[in-house]
Amino acid sequence: MIGSILIANRGEIAVRVVRACRDLGIRAVVAYSQADADTLAVKLADEAVCIGPASTQESYLNSKNIIVAACLKRCDAIHPGVGFLSENAAFAKAVEDAGLIFIGPKSETIALLGNKVEARKAALAAGLPITPGSKEAITDLADAKQSASQIGYPIILKASSGGGGRGMRIVRKESELEAALAVARKEAKLFFGDDAVHMERFLEQPRHLEIQLLSDGKGTILHLGERDCSVQKNHQKLLEESPSPILSESLRSAMCEDSVKLFQE
Repeated sequence: MIGSILIANRGEIAVRVVRACRDLGIRAVVAYSQADADTLAVKLADEAVCIGPASTQESYLNSKNIIVAACLKRCDAIHPGVGFLSENAAFAKAVEDAGLIFIGPKSETIALLGNKVEARKAALAAGLPITPGSKEAITDLADAKQSASQIGYPIILKASSGGGGRGMRIVRKESELEAALAVARKEAKLFFGDDAVHMERFLEQPRHLEIQLLSDGKGTILHLGERDCSVQKNHQKLLEESPSPILSESLRSAMCEDSVKLFQE
């Protein structure tokens, strides 16, 4: 039973979690940086605790300070909100090791899905359709050329541990491959600390759809429908629609069922 939650986020995200805690009769403790001491979330919280100076690296990304604050305030769980450490497997594991509940996926699930190569393997093992691509991370230029010839141009190189459009390069012919591979690896290392990249067939003008899932941690998994995130600029979402205007009911049902199936494996 969760009686008290440390909210390790700020802004409207923290406010929404505080209000949800109030509705559920759960004590809400907001972690804040020195720059956010007078924000609405801090004022609405049952308690608040400073976790560092204005710099996000020293506050909202400071996993040690957040966990210590949760323990000092006798919280049962940490809610990471979105962004910051919410998709950080090492942070989730540290929270678990401290005897606290991480409100989100298990650390091993975050680690699995945070690596695109391993995520693709898991999808294949569950019998889900995936875009043609390399089975492992690309080792060198020769490996890249061989994989591209098997997949067929155009291809896209992606940072295996990345997201948000970083470490991605479209390659339409072999003469472009060497330079694109070098740049993708450099960006992957710079932004994600890992220069591993993999290759997929590039889809022209695709639709970007996501299925949201909710689990109680005891085997029950529910899908919450899809959201269409196709309206983007520089790989950053500008608009999310739900339900998607392009899905038939049969395809929507199949996608939702397959998403649940993946997490039941």
